[in-house]
Amino acid sequence: MGLSLSPTWRAMIILSIHPGTHDAAAVLFDEGRVVAAVQQERLTRVKGDGVSPQNWAWPCADEVLSIAGLGRRDVDVLALSRGLMPRPFFRKNQTLARRLLDTLVPSRQVKRPFRHMDQALREAHSLDVGLVFDSAAFAAASGLRPDVIVHYTSRNLAHALPALYFTDWDEALIYTCAGGDGPSPLSARSYRDGQFTDLIGGDELADLASQEGEATPSGGYGASIGLAYGLVTELLGFQMMRHEGKVTGLAASGKPHYADALAQHFVLLESGAIACDWPNAEAMREGLKALFSGASKADIASSAQAVLEHLILGSVRRLLAAHPHRRLGLSGGVFANVALNRVLAEHSGADEVFIVPAMGAEGLALGPGLDFLLARDGLEAWAAHRYRLDGLFWGRDHGPAIDQILLAAPGIHKVNETPIPGAAVRLSQGKIGALFDGRMEFGPRALGARSILVSPARWRINDTLNSRLGRSEFMPFAPVVSSHRASDVFDITPTTAYACRFMTITTAVHQDWLKRIPAAVHLDGSARPQIIDRAQAPLYYDLLQAFEEQTTLPVLVNTSFNAHEEPIINSPAEAVTALRNGAVDFIITANGLYEAKP
Repeated sequence: MGLSLSPTWRAMIILSIHPGTHDAAAVLFDEGRVVAAVQQERLTRVKGDGVSPQNWAWPCADEVLSIAGLGRRDVDVLALSRGLMPRPFFRKNQTLARRLLDTLVPSRQVKRPFRHMDQALREAHSLDVGLVFDSAAFAAASGLRPDVIVHYTSRNLAHALPALYFTDWDEALIYTCAGGDGPSPLSARSYRDGQFTDLIGGDELADLASQEGEATPSGGYGASIGLAYGLVTELLGFQMMRHEGKVTGLAASGKPHYADALAQHFVLLESGAIACDWPNAEAMREGLKALFSGASKADIASSAQAVLEHLILGSVRRLLAAHPHRRLGLSGGVFANVALNRVLAEHSGADEVFIVPAMGAEGLALGPGLDFLLARDGLEAWAAHRYRLDGLFWGRDHGPAIDQILLAAPGIHKVNETPIPGAAVRLSQGKIGALFDGRMEFGPRALGARSILVSPARWRINDTLNSRLGRSEFMPFAPVVSSHRASDVFDITPTTAYACRFMTITTAVHQDWLKRIPAAVHLDGSARPQIIDRAQAPLYYDLLQAFEEQTTLPVLVNTSFNAHEEPIINSPAEAVTALRNGAVDFIITANGLYEAKP
Protein backbone atom coordinates (compact mmCIF):
# COMPACT_ATOMS: atom_id res chain seq x y z
CA MET A 1 0.00 0.00 0.00
CA GLY A 2 1.32 3.44 -0.91
CA LEU A 3 1.62 6.36 1.47
CA SER A 4 -1.13 8.91 1.74
CA LEU A 5 -0.10 12.09 -0.07
CA SER A 6 -1.36 15.39 1.22
CA PRO A 7 -4.02 16.94 -1.05
CA THR A 8 -2.90 20.34 0.20
CA TRP A 9 0.71 19.84 -0.84
CA ARG A 10 0.34 17.60 -3.85
CA ALA A 11 0.75 20.24 -6.53
CA MET A 12 3.91 18.60 -7.85
CA ILE A 13 5.59 15.26 -7.31
CA ILE A 14 9.34 15.83 -7.39
CA LEU A 15 11.74 12.92 -7.85
CA SER A 16 15.14 14.12 -6.66
CA ILE A 17 18.16 11.93 -7.47
CA HIS A 18 21.89 11.94 -6.85
CA PRO A 19 23.43 9.71 -9.57
CA GLY A 20 26.86 9.56 -7.95
CA THR A 21 29.90 7.37 -8.34
CA HIS A 22 29.19 6.29 -4.76
CA ASP A 23 26.22 6.60 -2.42
CA ALA A 24 23.61 7.13 -5.12
CA ALA A 25 20.25 7.97 -3.58
CA ALA A 26 16.75 9.17 -4.39
CA VAL A 27 14.27 11.35 -2.51
CA LEU A 28 10.59 11.82 -3.32
CA PHE A 29 9.06 15.18 -2.46
CA ASP A 30 5.35 15.97 -2.37
CA GLU A 31 6.00 19.65 -2.91
CA GLY A 32 8.16 20.65 0.08
CA ARG A 33 7.69 17.53 2.23
CA VAL A 34 9.88 14.45 2.03
CA VAL A 35 7.68 11.46 1.22
CA ALA A 36 10.39 8.81 0.85
CA ALA A 37 14.16 8.53 0.57
CA VAL A 38 16.41 5.52 -0.08
CA GLN A 39 20.08 4.90 -0.76
CA GLN A 40 20.89 2.57 -3.62
CA GLU A 41 23.11 0.44 -1.37
CA ARG A 42 20.13 -0.67 0.71
CA LEU A 43 18.61 -2.32 -2.35
CA THR A 44 21.65 -3.66 -4.21
CA ARG A 45 23.40 -4.69 -0.95
CA VAL A 46 26.66 -3.18 -2.20
CA LYS A 47 28.09 -0.85 0.45
CA GLY A 48 28.18 2.74 -0.80
CA ASP A 49 26.79 1.68 -4.17
CA GLY A 50 26.65 4.28 -6.90
CA VAL A 51 25.95 4.38 -10.59
CA SER A 52 27.55 1.36 -12.26
CA PRO A 53 27.51 -0.29 -15.70
CA GLN A 54 24.68 -2.48 -14.42
CA ASN A 55 22.58 0.28 -12.85
CA TRP A 56 21.99 3.98 -13.18
CA ALA A 57 20.11 5.31 -10.14
CA TRP A 58 16.77 3.79 -11.10
CA PRO A 59 16.70 1.10 -8.37
CA CYS A 60 16.48 3.69 -5.58
CA ALA A 61 14.33 6.05 -7.65
CA ASP A 62 11.78 3.34 -8.43
CA GLU A 63 11.83 2.29 -4.76
CA VAL A 64 10.83 5.72 -3.44
CA LEU A 65 8.07 5.93 -6.05
CA SER A 66 6.85 2.47 -5.09
CA ILE A 67 6.80 3.40 -1.40
CA ALA A 68 4.36 6.18 -2.27
CA GLY A 69 2.31 3.96 -4.60
CA LEU A 70 3.50 5.89 -7.65
CA GLY A 71 5.33 5.16 -10.88
CA ARG A 72 7.57 7.12 -13.22
CA ARG A 73 4.58 8.51 -15.14
CA ASP A 74 3.42 10.27 -11.96
CA VAL A 75 6.59 12.36 -11.70
CA ASP A 76 6.14 16.06 -12.44
CA VAL A 77 9.75 17.11 -11.86
CA LEU A 78 12.97 15.12 -12.22
CA ALA A 79 15.54 16.99 -10.14
CA LEU A 80 19.16 15.85 -10.47
CA SER A 81 22.53 16.63 -8.98
CA ARG A 82 25.14 17.08 -11.69
CA GLY A 83 26.43 13.52 -11.47
CA LEU A 84 26.83 10.56 -13.80
CA MET A 85 24.43 10.47 -16.73
CA PRO A 86 24.03 7.91 -19.58
CA ARG A 87 26.56 8.64 -22.27
CA PRO A 88 24.23 8.25 -25.30
CA PHE A 89 22.29 11.39 -24.31
CA PHE A 90 25.31 13.70 -24.30
CA ARG A 91 25.36 15.88 -27.36
CA LYS A 92 28.08 14.87 -29.78
CA ASN A 93 29.14 18.33 -30.91
CA GLN A 94 30.29 19.90 -27.66
CA THR A 95 33.99 19.74 -28.58
CA LEU A 96 36.08 18.49 -31.48
CA ALA A 97 37.97 16.18 -29.15
CA ARG A 98 34.72 14.64 -27.99
CA ARG A 99 33.58 14.03 -31.57
CA LEU A 100 36.90 12.47 -32.53
CA LEU A 101 36.90 10.20 -29.49
CA ASP A 102 33.38 8.98 -30.15
CA THR A 103 34.32 8.28 -33.77
CA LEU A 104 37.61 6.53 -33.10
CA VAL A 105 36.58 4.55 -30.02
CA PRO A 106 32.92 3.51 -30.43
CA SER A 107 33.35 0.75 -27.82
CA ARG A 108 33.82 3.43 -25.14
CA GLN A 109 30.05 3.60 -24.60
CA VAL A 110 30.04 -0.09 -23.70
CA LYS A 111 33.03 0.16 -21.38
CA ARG A 112 32.04 3.46 -19.79
CA PRO A 113 28.29 3.91 -20.24
CA PHE A 114 28.05 6.99 -18.01
CA ARG A 115 29.72 10.38 -18.03
CA HIS A 116 29.96 13.00 -15.30
CA MET A 117 27.90 16.08 -16.06
CA ASP A 118 30.45 18.46 -14.54
CA GLN A 119 33.19 17.06 -16.77
CA ALA A 120 31.08 17.77 -19.84
CA LEU A 121 30.31 21.29 -18.64
CA ARG A 122 34.00 22.00 -18.00
CA GLU A 123 34.86 20.94 -21.53
CA ALA A 124 32.08 23.13 -22.92
CA HIS A 125 33.13 26.11 -20.72
CA SER A 126 29.48 26.54 -19.79
CA LEU A 127 27.03 25.96 -16.95
CA ASP A 128 24.19 25.39 -19.46
CA VAL A 129 23.35 21.68 -19.24
CA GLY A 130 21.27 21.97 -22.41
CA LEU A 131 24.42 22.57 -24.43
CA VAL A 132 25.89 19.21 -23.50
CA PHE A 133 22.99 16.89 -22.66
CA ASP A 134 19.60 16.02 -24.18
CA SER A 135 17.44 15.91 -21.07
CA ALA A 136 14.18 15.45 -22.95
CA ALA A 137 15.46 12.37 -24.76
CA PHE A 138 16.80 10.92 -21.52
CA ALA A 139 13.47 11.50 -19.76
CA ALA A 140 11.51 9.93 -22.62
CA ALA A 141 13.78 6.88 -22.73
CA SER A 142 13.37 6.54 -18.95
CA GLY A 143 9.59 6.24 -19.13
CA LEU A 144 8.80 9.69 -17.76
CA ARG A 145 6.00 11.85 -19.14
CA PRO A 146 6.77 14.12 -22.10
CA ASP A 147 5.91 17.19 -20.02
CA VAL A 148 8.22 16.30 -17.11
CA ILE A 149 10.44 19.15 -15.98
CA VAL A 150 14.15 18.26 -15.64
CA HIS A 151 16.16 20.39 -13.23
CA TYR A 152 19.88 20.24 -12.33
CA THR A 153 21.72 21.43 -9.23
CA SER A 154 25.41 21.88 -8.46
CA ARG A 155 26.96 19.77 -5.72
CA ASN A 156 27.68 22.60 -3.30
CA LEU A 157 24.15 23.98 -3.51
CA ALA A 158 22.69 20.48 -3.22
CA HIS A 159 24.60 20.06 0.05
CA ALA A 160 23.79 23.55 1.31
CA LEU A 161 20.02 23.76 0.86
CA PRO A 162 19.02 20.97 3.31
CA ALA A 163 21.20 22.62 5.98
CA LEU A 164 18.86 25.61 5.83
CA TYR A 165 15.57 23.99 4.82
CA PHE A 166 15.33 21.67 7.82
CA THR A 167 15.53 24.57 10.28
CA ASP A 168 13.31 27.47 11.34
CA TRP A 169 16.17 29.96 11.45
CA ASP A 170 15.75 33.57 10.35
CA GLU A 171 19.51 33.91 9.75
CA ALA A 172 22.44 31.51 9.40
CA LEU A 173 25.84 30.76 7.95
CA ILE A 174 25.50 27.66 5.78
CA TYR A 175 28.85 25.93 5.32
CA THR A 176 29.63 22.83 3.25
CA CYS A 177 32.78 20.76 2.98
CA ALA A 178 33.19 17.42 1.24
CA GLY A 179 36.03 15.07 0.43
CA GLY A 180 36.69 15.72 -3.24
CA ASP A 181 39.65 17.29 -4.97
CA GLY A 182 40.34 20.97 -5.61
CA PRO A 183 38.52 24.01 -4.15
CA SER A 184 35.06 22.79 -5.08
CA PRO A 185 34.19 20.82 -1.92
CA LEU A 186 34.09 23.94 0.29
CA SER A 187 31.39 26.59 0.14
CA ALA A 188 29.73 29.15 2.40
CA ARG A 189 26.49 31.11 2.12
CA SER A 190 24.83 33.77 4.22
CA TYR A 191 21.08 33.71 4.92
CA ARG A 192 19.70 36.98 6.24
CA ASP A 193 16.99 39.54 5.49
CA GLY A 194 15.38 37.45 2.80
CA GLN A 195 18.63 36.87 0.91
CA PHE A 196 20.74 33.76 0.41
CA THR A 197 24.14 35.01 -0.66
CA ASP A 198 27.16 33.07 -1.93
CA LEU A 199 30.29 33.91 0.06
CA ILE A 200 32.77 31.33 -1.26
CA GLY A 201 32.49 28.35 -3.58
CA GLY A 202 29.01 29.05 -4.91
CA ASP A 203 29.32 26.73 -7.91
CA GLU A 204 32.15 24.23 -7.98
CA LEU A 205 32.81 24.91 -11.67
CA ALA A 206 33.47 28.59 -11.03
CA ASP A 207 37.08 29.80 -11.19
CA LEU A 208 37.63 30.46 -7.50
CA ALA A 209 41.19 31.64 -8.07
CA SER A 210 39.87 34.70 -9.87
CA GLN A 211 38.20 35.83 -6.63
CA GLU A 212 41.46 36.34 -4.75
CA GLY A 213 44.25 36.10 -7.30
CA GLU A 214 46.86 33.40 -6.93
CA ALA A 215 46.07 31.57 -3.73
CA THR A 216 48.98 29.13 -3.97
CA PRO A 217 52.44 29.32 -5.52
CA SER A 218 51.12 27.51 -8.58
CA GLY A 219 47.91 29.52 -8.75
CA GLY A 220 44.50 28.15 -7.81
CA TYR A 221 43.57 26.47 -4.56
CA GLY A 222 45.21 23.06 -4.82
CA ALA A 223 43.85 19.90 -3.25
CA SER A 224 41.34 20.10 -0.41
CA ILE A 225 41.48 19.45 3.33
CA GLY A 226 38.62 16.97 2.97
CA LEU A 227 40.65 15.07 0.40
CA ALA A 228 43.65 15.08 2.75
CA TYR A 229 41.60 13.36 5.46
CA GLY A 230 40.41 10.81 2.93
CA LEU A 231 43.94 10.11 1.74
CA VAL A 232 45.11 9.71 5.34
CA THR A 233 42.31 7.14 5.70
CA GLU A 234 43.76 5.32 2.70
CA LEU A 235 47.32 5.66 4.02
CA LEU A 236 46.27 3.99 7.27
CA GLY A 237 45.00 0.96 5.36
CA PHE A 238 41.30 1.82 5.44
CA GLN A 239 38.97 2.55 2.54
CA MET A 240 38.74 6.19 1.52
CA MET A 241 35.21 7.66 1.39
CA ARG A 242 34.01 4.94 3.77
CA HIS A 243 36.24 4.48 6.82
CA GLU A 244 37.07 8.06 7.81
CA GLY A 245 35.20 7.46 11.07
CA LYS A 246 37.83 4.91 12.03
CA VAL A 247 40.47 7.61 11.67
CA THR A 248 38.47 9.88 13.98
CA GLY A 249 38.28 7.14 16.58
CA LEU A 250 41.93 6.17 16.23
CA ALA A 251 42.99 9.83 16.63
CA ALA A 252 42.05 9.75 20.31
CA SER A 253 44.80 7.19 20.93
CA GLY A 254 47.61 9.25 19.38
CA LYS A 255 49.41 12.55 19.63
CA PRO A 256 49.37 15.25 16.91
CA HIS A 257 53.15 15.26 16.52
CA TYR A 258 52.92 15.87 12.76
CA ALA A 259 50.14 18.46 12.80
CA ASP A 260 52.43 21.46 12.31
CA ALA A 261 54.20 19.84 9.36
CA LEU A 262 50.87 18.96 7.74
CA ALA A 263 49.35 22.39 8.42
CA GLN A 264 52.23 24.09 6.59
CA HIS A 265 50.80 22.80 3.31
CA PHE A 266 47.53 24.74 3.82
CA VAL A 267 46.71 28.45 3.89
CA LEU A 268 43.59 29.97 5.42
CA LEU A 269 42.61 32.88 3.18
CA GLU A 270 40.91 36.12 4.23
CA SER A 271 37.67 35.00 2.56
CA GLY A 272 37.54 31.83 4.67
CA ALA A 273 38.59 29.62 1.76
CA ILE A 274 41.37 27.11 2.34
CA ALA A 275 44.25 26.75 -0.12
CA CYS A 276 46.80 23.95 -0.40
CA ASP A 277 50.23 23.79 -2.07
CA TRP A 278 49.67 20.21 -3.19
CA PRO A 279 48.03 20.88 -6.56
CA ASN A 280 46.09 17.63 -6.93
CA ALA A 281 45.25 14.28 -5.37
CA GLU A 282 48.32 12.43 -6.62
CA ALA A 283 50.72 15.09 -5.38
CA MET A 284 48.95 15.11 -2.02
CA ARG A 285 49.06 11.30 -1.77
CA GLU A 286 52.83 11.25 -2.32
CA GLY A 287 53.35 14.23 -0.01
CA LEU A 288 51.43 12.59 2.82
CA LYS A 289 53.42 9.38 2.46
CA ALA A 290 56.66 11.31 2.81
CA LEU A 291 55.41 13.50 5.66
CA PHE A 292 54.17 10.56 7.75
CA SER A 293 57.04 8.18 6.97
CA GLY A 294 57.82 6.18 10.12
CA ALA A 295 54.93 7.63 12.14
CA SER A 296 52.59 5.46 14.18
CA LYS A 297 49.05 5.04 12.87
CA ALA A 298 47.57 6.69 15.95
CA ASP A 299 49.82 9.75 15.61
CA ILE A 300 48.99 10.06 11.91
CA ALA A 301 45.28 9.99 12.70
CA SER A 302 45.68 12.46 15.57
CA SER A 303 47.66 14.87 13.39
CA ALA A 304 45.12 14.74 10.56
CA GLN A 305 42.26 15.32 13.01
CA ALA A 306 44.02 18.27 14.63
CA VAL A 307 44.69 19.99 11.29
CA LEU A 308 41.14 19.38 10.07
CA GLU A 309 39.70 20.93 13.23
CA HIS A 310 42.13 23.86 13.12
CA LEU A 311 41.43 24.74 9.48
CA ILE A 312 37.66 24.29 9.45
CA LEU A 313 37.21 26.16 12.74
CA GLY A 314 39.48 28.93 11.46
CA SER A 315 37.54 29.13 8.21
CA VAL A 316 34.17 29.29 9.97
CA ARG A 317 35.41 31.89 12.46
CA ARG A 318 36.77 34.06 9.67
CA LEU A 319 33.46 33.90 7.84
CA LEU A 320 31.48 34.67 10.99
CA ALA A 321 33.73 37.64 11.76
CA ALA A 322 33.03 39.11 8.33
CA HIS A 323 29.38 38.01 8.17
CA PRO A 324 28.05 37.71 11.74
CA HIS A 325 25.48 34.96 12.32
CA ARG A 326 24.22 33.13 15.39
CA ARG A 327 23.29 29.86 13.65
CA LEU A 328 25.54 27.48 11.77
CA GLY A 329 24.30 24.90 9.26
CA LEU A 330 26.77 22.22 8.13
CA SER A 331 26.66 19.67 5.33
CA GLY A 332 29.03 17.54 3.28
CA GLY A 333 30.95 14.38 4.07
CA VAL A 334 33.58 16.15 6.20
CA PHE A 335 30.85 16.73 8.79
CA ALA A 336 30.44 13.02 9.34
CA ASN A 337 33.35 13.82 11.67
CA VAL A 338 31.47 14.13 14.94
CA ALA A 339 34.53 15.34 16.88
CA LEU A 340 34.98 18.22 14.43
CA ASN A 341 31.31 19.11 14.81
CA ARG A 342 31.73 19.38 18.58
CA VAL A 343 34.70 21.73 18.14
CA LEU A 344 32.58 23.97 15.90
CA ALA A 345 29.67 23.93 18.34
CA GLU A 346 31.85 24.82 21.30
CA HIS A 347 34.26 27.31 19.73
CA SER A 348 32.58 29.02 16.77
CA GLY A 349 30.32 31.18 18.94
CA ALA A 350 27.14 29.87 17.28
CA ASP A 351 23.96 29.68 19.34
CA GLU A 352 22.78 26.60 17.46
CA VAL A 353 24.46 24.13 15.12
CA PHE A 354 22.64 21.77 12.76
CA ILE A 355 24.37 19.09 10.72
CA VAL A 356 22.37 17.55 7.87
CA PRO A 357 21.92 13.97 9.13
CA ALA A 358 22.56 12.57 5.64
CA MET A 359 25.66 14.72 5.38
CA GLY A 360 27.54 12.62 2.81
CA ALA A 361 27.00 12.04 -0.87
CA GLU A 362 23.63 10.37 -0.25
CA GLY A 363 22.39 13.72 1.09
CA LEU A 364 23.00 15.28 -2.32
CA ALA A 365 19.70 13.69 -3.34
CA LEU A 366 17.86 16.14 -1.06
CA GLY A 367 19.23 19.28 -2.64
CA PRO A 368 17.96 19.18 -6.25
CA GLY A 369 14.32 18.92 -5.23
CA LEU A 370 14.72 21.79 -2.77
CA ASP A 371 16.58 23.80 -5.42
CA PHE A 372 13.74 23.34 -7.91
CA LEU A 373 11.24 24.65 -5.35
CA LEU A 374 13.52 27.58 -4.57
CA ALA A 375 13.83 28.48 -8.25
CA ARG A 376 10.09 28.11 -8.81
CA ASP A 377 8.75 29.90 -5.72
CA GLY A 378 11.44 32.35 -4.68
CA LEU A 379 13.26 32.48 -1.36
CA GLU A 380 10.50 34.03 0.76
CA ALA A 381 7.88 31.39 -0.08
CA TRP A 382 10.46 28.59 0.05
CA ALA A 383 11.66 29.68 3.48
CA ALA A 384 8.10 29.84 4.80
CA HIS A 385 7.62 26.12 4.12
CA ARG A 386 10.74 24.96 5.99
CA TYR A 387 10.48 22.62 8.94
CA ARG A 388 12.60 20.91 11.58
CA LEU A 389 13.13 17.20 11.21
CA ASP A 390 11.65 14.83 13.77
CA GLY A 391 13.26 11.78 12.19
CA LEU A 392 14.61 10.29 8.99
CA PHE A 393 12.32 7.28 8.74
CA TRP A 394 11.79 7.63 5.01
CA GLY A 395 12.37 4.09 3.70
CA ARG A 396 9.97 1.21 3.26
CA ASP A 397 7.78 -0.08 6.08
CA HIS A 398 7.48 -3.85 5.67
CA GLY A 399 4.62 -3.92 8.17
CA PRO A 400 3.47 -7.39 9.29
CA ALA A 401 5.69 -9.04 6.67
CA ILE A 402 8.63 -9.01 9.10
CA ASP A 403 6.68 -11.12 11.62
CA GLN A 404 5.30 -13.45 8.95
CA ILE A 405 8.78 -14.12 7.58
CA LEU A 406 10.32 -14.61 11.02
CA LEU A 407 7.52 -17.00 12.02
CA ALA A 408 7.99 -19.04 8.84
CA ALA A 409 11.79 -19.13 8.99
CA PRO A 410 13.27 -22.53 9.91
CA GLY A 411 15.39 -22.42 13.04
CA ILE A 412 13.70 -19.32 14.49
CA HIS A 413 10.90 -19.22 17.03
CA LYS A 414 8.69 -16.57 18.59
CA VAL A 415 9.25 -16.24 22.32
CA ASN A 416 6.11 -16.58 24.40
CA GLU A 417 6.69 -13.34 26.28
CA THR A 418 5.49 -9.76 26.00
CA PRO A 419 8.08 -8.32 23.55
CA ILE A 420 9.25 -5.15 25.30
CA PRO A 421 9.73 -6.51 28.86
CA GLY A 422 11.26 -9.69 27.44
CA ALA A 423 13.73 -7.75 25.31
CA ALA A 424 14.63 -5.44 28.23
CA VAL A 425 15.46 -8.41 30.45
CA ARG A 426 17.68 -9.93 27.77
CA LEU A 427 19.50 -6.63 27.25
CA SER A 428 20.06 -6.33 31.00
CA GLN A 429 21.65 -9.80 30.87
CA GLY A 430 24.17 -8.62 28.31
CA LYS A 431 22.53 -10.12 25.23
CA ILE A 432 22.63 -8.43 21.83
CA GLY A 433 19.27 -7.49 20.34
CA ALA A 434 18.11 -6.03 17.05
CA LEU A 435 15.14 -3.80 16.47
CA PHE A 436 13.23 -4.03 13.17
CA ASP A 437 10.35 -1.60 13.18
CA GLY A 438 8.55 0.71 10.78
CA ARG A 439 10.20 2.67 8.00
CA MET A 440 13.94 2.31 7.39
CA GLU A 441 16.23 5.25 8.17
CA PHE A 442 17.82 7.41 5.48
CA GLY A 443 21.48 8.33 5.84
CA PRO A 444 24.46 6.66 7.49
CA ARG A 445 23.07 6.27 11.02
CA ALA A 446 20.67 3.70 12.44
CA LEU A 447 18.17 5.73 14.44
CA GLY A 448 15.90 3.07 15.91
CA ALA A 449 14.22 1.39 12.96
CA ARG A 450 17.07 -0.97 11.98
CA SER A 451 19.24 -0.84 15.12
CA ILE A 452 21.31 -3.25 17.16
CA LEU A 453 20.97 -2.56 20.89
CA VAL A 454 23.06 -3.62 23.89
CA SER A 455 23.57 -2.59 27.49
CA PRO A 456 26.19 0.15 28.00
CA ALA A 457 27.23 -1.21 31.39
CA ARG A 458 30.29 -3.22 30.26
CA TRP A 459 33.14 -1.84 28.16
CA ARG A 460 33.93 -5.31 26.79
CA ILE A 461 30.61 -5.41 24.97
CA ASN A 462 32.28 -3.33 22.25
CA ASP A 463 34.73 -6.13 21.55
CA THR A 464 31.91 -8.66 21.60
CA LEU A 465 29.88 -6.62 19.14
CA ASN A 466 32.81 -6.08 16.81
CA SER A 467 33.59 -9.80 16.87
CA ARG A 468 29.99 -10.85 16.24
CA LEU A 469 29.54 -8.34 13.44
CA GLY A 470 32.98 -8.77 11.89
CA ARG A 471 33.86 -5.12 12.55
CA SER A 472 37.14 -3.49 13.52
CA GLU A 473 36.54 -0.17 15.22
CA PHE A 474 38.40 2.27 17.46
CA MET A 475 35.48 4.13 18.96
CA PRO A 476 32.71 3.02 21.34
CA PHE A 477 29.22 2.80 19.95
CA ALA A 478 26.64 5.55 20.32
CA PRO A 479 24.14 5.85 23.19
CA VAL A 480 20.43 6.52 22.83
CA VAL A 481 18.64 8.43 25.59
CA SER A 482 15.18 9.92 26.02
CA SER A 483 14.78 13.68 25.82
CA HIS A 484 13.74 13.95 29.48
CA ARG A 485 16.90 12.16 30.69
CA ALA A 486 19.42 13.42 28.14
CA SER A 487 20.72 16.37 30.16
CA ASP A 488 21.08 14.19 33.25
CA VAL A 489 23.72 12.07 31.50
CA PHE A 490 25.20 14.25 28.76
CA ASP A 491 26.22 17.89 28.41
CA ILE A 492 23.35 18.80 26.10
CA THR A 493 23.08 22.52 25.34
CA PRO A 494 20.78 24.63 23.18
CA THR A 495 23.65 24.73 20.69
CA THR A 496 23.80 20.95 20.27
CA ALA A 497 20.32 19.65 21.16
CA TYR A 498 18.95 19.56 17.59
CA ALA A 499 22.08 17.90 16.23
CA CYS A 500 21.90 15.29 18.99
CA ARG A 501 18.61 14.07 17.57
CA PHE A 502 20.59 12.43 14.78
CA MET A 503 23.90 11.32 16.33
CA THR A 504 25.89 13.90 14.36
CA ILE A 505 27.90 15.43 17.21
CA THR A 506 29.75 14.42 20.36
CA THR A 507 29.15 15.91 23.79
CA ALA A 508 30.76 15.51 27.20
CA VAL A 509 29.44 12.77 29.49
CA HIS A 510 28.74 13.95 33.03
CA GLN A 511 31.39 12.73 35.48
CA ASP A 512 29.07 10.56 37.57
CA TRP A 513 28.00 8.58 34.47
CA LEU A 514 31.42 7.81 32.99
CA LYS A 515 31.80 4.51 34.83
CA ARG A 516 28.12 3.56 34.64
CA ILE A 517 27.90 3.54 30.82
CA PRO A 518 31.50 2.79 29.75
CA ALA A 519 30.53 1.12 26.46
CA ALA A 520 29.18 4.48 25.23
CA VAL A 521 32.07 6.69 26.37
CA HIS A 522 35.04 7.73 24.21
CA LEU A 523 38.60 8.00 25.50
CA ASP A 524 38.18 11.75 25.97
CA GLY A 525 35.05 11.36 28.11
CA SER A 526 32.65 12.24 25.31
CA ALA A 527 29.84 10.33 23.61
CA ARG A 528 27.74 10.64 20.45
CA PRO A 529 24.19 10.57 21.85
CA GLN A 530 20.90 10.20 20.07
CA ILE A 531 18.02 11.96 21.82
CA ILE A 532 14.55 10.54 21.18
CA ASP A 533 10.92 11.21 22.05
CA ARG A 534 8.20 8.58 22.00
CA ALA A 535 6.32 10.26 19.16
CA GLN A 536 9.09 9.61 16.66
CA ALA A 537 9.78 5.96 17.51
CA PRO A 538 7.37 4.40 20.04
CA LEU A 539 8.84 0.87 20.16
CA TYR A 540 12.41 2.20 20.43
CA TYR A 541 11.39 4.60 23.21
CA ASP A 542 9.37 2.05 25.16
CA LEU A 543 12.20 -0.48 25.05
CA LEU A 544 14.59 2.17 26.37
CA GLN A 545 12.18 2.92 29.22
CA ALA A 546 11.77 -0.77 30.04
CA PHE A 547 15.55 -1.19 30.12
CA GLU A 548 15.85 1.68 32.59
CA GLU A 549 13.27 0.02 34.82
CA GLN A 550 15.36 -3.15 34.78
CA THR A 551 18.77 -1.54 35.33
CA THR A 552 18.32 2.12 36.41
CA LEU A 553 20.37 3.01 33.30
CA PRO A 554 18.55 5.48 31.03
CA VAL A 555 20.86 4.69 28.11
CA LEU A 556 21.19 1.88 25.57
CA VAL A 557 24.02 1.44 23.09
CA ASN A 558 22.76 1.73 19.50
CA THR A 559 24.62 0.67 16.37
CA SER A 560 23.41 -0.05 12.87
CA PHE A 561 21.84 -3.44 12.10
CA ASN A 562 24.44 -4.75 9.67
CA ALA A 563 27.60 -6.80 9.55
CA HIS A 564 30.96 -5.30 8.58
CA GLU A 565 31.03 -3.85 5.05
CA GLU A 566 27.33 -4.46 4.55
CA PRO A 567 24.68 -1.75 4.20
CA ILE A 568 22.12 -1.38 6.97
CA ILE A 569 19.57 -4.19 6.79
CA ASN A 570 16.58 -3.37 4.64
CA SER A 571 14.41 -6.45 4.19
CA PRO A 572 12.94 -9.02 6.60
CA ALA A 573 14.92 -11.77 4.86
CA GLU A 574 18.19 -10.01 5.72
CA ALA A 575 17.10 -9.77 9.36
CA VAL A 576 16.39 -13.51 9.41
CA THR A 577 19.88 -14.22 8.08
CA ALA A 578 21.49 -12.06 10.78
CA LEU A 579 19.61 -13.85 13.55
CA ARG A 580 20.27 -17.28 12.09
CA ASN A 581 24.01 -16.52 11.67
CA GLY A 582 24.37 -15.41 15.29
CA ALA A 583 25.09 -11.74 14.63
CA VAL A 584 22.39 -10.96 17.22
CA ASP A 585 20.73 -12.97 19.99
CA PHE A 586 17.19 -11.80 19.34
CA ILE A 587 15.03 -9.54 17.17
CA ILE A 588 12.19 -7.44 18.50
CA THR A 589 9.38 -6.10 16.31
CA ALA A 590 6.20 -4.27 17.19
CA ASN A 591 4.44 -7.64 17.41
CA GLY A 592 6.94 -10.13 18.69
CA LEU A 593 10.25 -11.24 20.15
CA TYR A 594 12.23 -13.82 18.16
CA GLU A 595 15.24 -15.99 18.90
CA ALA A 596 17.14 -18.69 17.06
CA LYS A 597 16.24 -22.19 18.25
CA PRO A 598 18.93 -23.83 20.39
